[in-house]
Amino acid sequence: MRLHHVQLSCPPGGEDAARRFWRDGLGLTEVPKPTDLAGRGGCWFRGYADSGGEAATVEVHVGVEEDFRPARRAHPALLLDDVAALESVVDRLGDLGFEADWAERHTFPGFERAHVRDAHGNRVELLAP
Repeated sequence: MRLHHVQLSCPPGGEDAARRFWRDGLGLTEVPKPTDLAGRGGCWFRGYADSGGEAATVEVHVGVEEDFRPARRAHPALLLDDVAALESVVDRLGDLGFEADWAERHTFPGFERAHVRDAHGNRVELLAP
């Protein structure tokens, strides 16, 4: 069994803010939603292991929710290659106005980590070995 994707929510009209975090901040690629699902709003993002975009390693779906409330505790955890990559992503997010919380940086044995909130307040963990 493998994880196919994680779904988070945003309020109606929140797609551009989601793009700013997931595409511009984390560097994921936006992919088109299937035609049957596109009318629901939202946006999908993928990360790839190779520069050719062949092997997807992460997929995040951001769906529109009328009665939106951010996920404050539940969260996806995205694994980066190393601490330098983690710090680089956190710096890029910081440049876009997304502040990282390093309070738990050394609390997960074998990893360094930071927590950030996406554009809608959903918690996202970033970690590296």
